Amino acid sequence: MKNILSLLLVLFLLVACKDITDSKETPKTGTADVVDPLPSWNDTNTKDAIIAYVTDVTSTGSDNFIPIADRISTFDNDGNLWSEQPVYFQLYFVLDRIKAMAKEHPEWKEQQPFKAVLEDDMETVIKSGMKGIGQLLMTTHVGNTTEEFDALVKEWISTAKHPTKKVGYDKLVYQPMLELLGYLRANDFKTYVVSGGGVDFMRAFVSPVYGIPSEQIIGSRITTEFDYNAGHPRIIRTAGLDYNDDKEGKPLNIQKIIGKKPVFASGNSDGDLQMMQWTASNTHKSFMLYLHHTDAVREWAYDRDSHIGKLDKGLDQANKDGWSVIDMAKDWKVIYPFQRN
Repeated sequence: MKNILSLLLVLFLLVACKDITDSKETPKTGTADVVDPLPSWNDTNTKDAIIAYVTDVTSTGSDNFIPIADRISTFDNDGNLWSEQPVYFQLYFVLDRIKAMAKEHPEWKEQQPFKAVLEDDMETVIKSGMKGIGQLLMTTHVGNTTEEFDALVKEWISTAKHPTKKVGYDKLVYQPMLELLGYLRANDFKTYVVSGGGVDFMRAFVSPVYGIPSEQIIGSRITTEFDYNAGHPRIIRTAGLDYNDDKEGKPLNIQKIIGKKPVFASGNSDGDLQMMQWTASNTHKSFMLYLHHTDAVREWAYDRDSHIGKLDKGLDQANKDGWSVIDMAKDWKVIYPFQRN
């Protein structure tokens, strides 16, 4: 859970269980039983394409063999590894923080956009635009240390519930994508999260969920400053946008932080298009994977006209260039880990 629509999109953009599903053994006619690496995926062209690609580029005799050091894979987070509707999950964190802080700010009862948050008036919150939402963001995200912010996010994720799904936000990760991450790592791919969401927000809890260490989680950043603090050094979060990890910001940040072009990239919106284009330009055989939200029953259905996770230009290029597109309704047996039998 993509100019953080300048500050607004950073906010919105500003994820399952630690145990990736046990592999099931699936018999194949005429062959010995083999382990299905993606048991929550239906046997469709998308699954076949993923397995064929991984087999090809990891087989030492293949013309497309990729050395282990170059097996870099990047995944968007919001709407690609976990859900992002009806708004990005980090916004719910912001709203809950405002309510928790309100007892120390009685003036907020009459001051917008805080008044709207306290009254659960989301329409007015949204109408406040970048200025209002940016004010909420900075109120809840700055003035504390990195350790303090980390603790706040961990406390929130341990108790907060999604307003419509009625489960914890950390439960709304995609089981098929957890399997894909594990499958790639089993074949010596290094997996990174490259998201428009706040990097410190994600690092607070997604590492054990995705099995990805915090140093491989890349996202948008607010400004920070170092304070020696009389021999007790700390990093203070300050009121400014340091980097927006969205659109063209993604390949730029990938180059700056990873230093290598991915061979495998996965996303779900136009905010991921430049990352996909960068990956497609690799001299190694590459794989671009878009997630198309087509399941209004089990999750949500949206694409070209959505205010969250808009998939328009990306879908056109995927169709034009033959990139793989996950049809959530058709390709996935289950959406979330708690739906497994």
